[in-house]
Amino acid sequence: MFWKNSICYISFFFLFMLSMLNFFLMIYFIMNNMVILLEWELISFSSMSIIMSILLDWMSLLFMMFVMLISSVVIYYSMSYMSSELNLNRFIILVLLFVFSMILLIISPNIISILLGWDGLGLISYCLVIYYQNVKSYNAGMLTALSNRIGDVFILMVICWMMNYGSWNYLFYLNFMKNDYEMMMISFMIIIAAMTKSAQIPFSSWLPAAMAAPTPVSALVHSSTLVTAGVYLLIRFNLLLIDMMFMKILMLLSGLTMFMAGISANYEFDLKKIIALSTLSQLGLMMSILSMGFSDLAFFHLLTHAMFKALLFMCAGVIIHMMVDIQDIRYMGVFGGFIPLTVLCMNISNMALCGIPFLAGFYSKDLILDIVSLSNLNFFIFFLYYISTGLTVYYSLRLVMYLMINDFNLLSSYNLFDEDFIMLKSMFILLFMSIISGSLLMWMIFSYPYMIYLPLNLKLLVIYLSILGIIMGFLISNMNIYSINKFIYTYKLSNFLCCMWFMPNLSTYGLNYYFLNMGQYLLKKMDLGWSEIYSGQGMLMIMKKYSIFYNLFQMNNYKIYLFSFVLWILIFFFMLLL
Repeated sequence: MFWKNSICYISFFFLFMLSMLNFFLMIYFIMNNMVILLEWELISFSSMSIIMSILLDWMSLLFMMFVMLISSVVIYYSMSYMSSELNLNRFIILVLLFVFSMILLIISPNIISILLGWDGLGLISYCLVIYYQNVKSYNAGMLTALSNRIGDVFILMVICWMMNYGSWNYLFYLNFMKNDYEMMMISFMIIIAAMTKSAQIPFSSWLPAAMAAPTPVSALVHSSTLVTAGVYLLIRFNLLLIDMMFMKILMLLSGLTMFMAGISANYEFDLKKIIALSTLSQLGLMMSILSMGFSDLAFFHLLTHAMFKALLFMCAGVIIHMMVDIQDIRYMGVFGGFIPLTVLCMNISNMALCGIPFLAGFYSKDLILDIVSLSNLNFFIFFLYYISTGLTVYYSLRLVMYLMINDFNLLSSYNLFDEDFIMLKSMFILLFMSIISGSLLMWMIFSYPYMIYLPLNLKLLVIYLSILGIIMGFLISNMNIYSINKFIYTYKLSNFLCCMWFMPNLSTYGLNYYFLNMGQYLLKKMDLGWSEIYSGQGMLMIMKKYSIFYNLFQMNNYKIYLFSFVLWILIFFFMLLL
């Protein structure tokens, strides 16, 4: 058993130490206002040189620290969660490759090495999503991989367009090539690529489907790695994107993503999909504030969100593990008395997600909403921001009601326990970070304090909506007393709302149906129809007829020999006459 877990221990220790090193380096870089750009020549041939570049500044070091910390905790957690897995080492190596691809993406100022990390994330995420090897996993894996391929193609097109400048180091061109036509095309393609990776409308359907992966992978992918790659890329390219017309479209699409995910989460019963839709909602929040030009706020929310979302997935993993792989929240209830430590972690991460004051999520979400209130935005965008915040509280309380307050709906002889200390220790590390990371980051990364003065009602609007969300969550979830729940779920609109506005149908079945139907038609009419008659089957019938005919001659039949002899004599005679 020790040898089986040895790679887990080594990986956990190595990544944890590296994250601490990055943390102290980041403090040093911030205090001295340092940026290091390393370049070395890999190959030089004739006039061509291939150069590897690494950019180290406070942002890349801080993000690497968060990625390494979460991945180390996830690997430690996997020792218990994946203990029945025969090929545990293979799983850990895949996770390490995934983390390495993300780090390559973070430290690259070069679009070629960004593509390597970007493509590595897409490929390894496919391997991890199909890890359990069933039909559902394969479908989810193909949807994930093909959605991400769109972004990969746009990054390849960016590489082609950047050949106009003679170098692929985008940092050199962000400032003085801003109004260039080529750079406008590049920024447009970067935005599309980031939208596919961060699952904005219309590419949203792959993110809940990717829940087919093991829960430790979900904790890593949906907190700090795959889905945040697009946001991070836009943060790096933010100088190009500030005055673009397409950023206004991005603001609308990301606001709608945030709203759509918030609504869909209230109609979902799969525990992991609820948390995945909450990730989608927060990604919409990051992308929308980024489209307004506040890249530092988007980065701040990206980091605080990573901590409590990874913790939320880990708590969900413990619950699913105990319920013997049942993910439907309707079977759950009264967990507070059975698994108090897991419930503690889950409640604190849920409160951080809702933006309850002085937890990690509060510092970033409150700041973002205050900036939105202060900005010159129309009412529709304002409505999307604030209603989505209310919906976050709504689905979080609904989850708490189903898991901890409503009656237990499974077999009464079920054994629920809270003594898996490997899982608990890994969750407590993230619990500590979910409480302190918001205030810690706010002191560290902002060189000046954001102090925003607003009218009292506008300042308290978040509180009003949160209280409204709590009331609605309570009313909808308490099925024993109120019949409103039955009314909502039987209403025809719920079919539209719970299916992410029919996005899976539009992006998968809707696209595939016509092509598959056409393929079936061609197979029937061409491969099994005309081409079969005029090639395979037709040739077979002709050969068969001729072979039967020749077979008559090959039989030792005196009549046939005599007939053929007379025939040849007649032919010979006619030839002589002619």
